[in-house]
Amino acid sequence: MNTGNKWRKLGLVFCPSGHTPWMHSHAAVPIAECIDGNVFKIYFSSRDRSNRSFTSFVIINMDRPDKILDISTNPVLSPGELGEFDDSGAMATWLAFHQGKKLLYYIGWNLGVTIPFRNSIGLSIGTEEGDFERYSNGPIVDRSMSEPHFCASCCVLPGDDLWRMWYLSCTGWQMKQSKPEHRYHIKYAESSDGVHWRRDGLVAIDFANDQEYAISRPSVIRDSDRWRMWYSFRGLSYRIGYAESYDGIHWKRLDGKVGIDISKSGWDSEMIEYPFVFDHNGQRYMLYNGNNYGKSGFGLAVSD
Repeated sequence: MNTGNKWRKLGLVFCPSGHTPWMHSHAAVPIAECIDGNVFKIYFSSRDRSNRSFTSFVIINMDRPDKILDISTNPVLSPGELGEFDDSGAMATWLAFHQGKKLLYYIGWNLGVTIPFRNSIGLSIGTEEGDFERYSNGPIVDRSMSEPHFCASCCVLPGDDLWRMWYLSCTGWQMKQSKPEHRYHIKYAESSDGVHWRRDGLVAIDFANDQEYAISRPSVIRDSDRWRMWYSFRGLSYRIGYAESYDGIHWKRLDGKVGIDISKSGWDSEMIEYPFVFDHNGQRYMLYNGNNYGKSGFGLAVSD
């Protein structure tokens, strides 16, 4: 397996046309699921005209990733009922597999008044028919006594006796130019079942400086010699970061070795974010978003 840190971009894969009501814009936070051979289902978060988040998918072949083979005719996840934690959006963030089950972790959105929004993490379980059903109408990870603001995008790696989660944790809001601005980094949690999580306040990826205020969308792979994580970080605009660990808990940021950056022009020329890294046929791939938080679609890169 090539674990090098130089990525070769394969180009834009998909961007919504705007013709589908619940897929009017955006293809954010992509997730890859191998269906058969080189055929993959790519889940992503779309938005309707009211800016509510839905989860959708496209089918691609890795030999021709820019050629869409199929596209979802119904949302995989839709916003929840009025007043529930996800009534403003249901945005998939990670797909985990355990003992024949598929667990789709997602970000639930609530719009706010004093602040623009509040997030928490929900869970949906794959059915025999190939759909997903909510595990519960409430979140499995939410704000708490020790985390009073919000939690969001996560990566979950199951184990027989220990499940690990790396997740976005908001540390606070402050007024900037008369508008509230959030600040969040990535923390670590453990579970015995993937549903009930023990959070001890362990910070996995912390802010590099005072100008950095948003670290999100962790994507973790456990190689034979170490753990590797890719994520987004933002000061002026989003970039993709990289870190390594020998226990999955304590991490060293090595952003200078990430090997991927914005392009000189085009759909990912202003920002690059929300990586999802996966292995296929002895190669390592990365799905990622570009300009405007996924409004310009998602692309694919391969590790050289």
